[in-house]
Amino acid sequence: MDECELIAFISTLACSISKCYSTDDITLMAAVLTQLGDTLATIATKREMNDQLRNKDDKVF
Repeated sequence: MDECELIAFISTLACSISKCYSTDDITLMAAVLTQLGDTLATIATKREMNDQLRNKDDKVF
């Protein structure tokens, strides 16, 4: 799946969910998924920083 297909899929999924749930439910899901995304981004960033630090320490001068 390329980037455009992924975007189309996510938009379609959001529209489908919005037809099945109340505004309150959608608001809560959006907040939960935003927090999940932000937390995953924080974890990925920290892992990348740790990897860079390890790679820097492994270099022989």
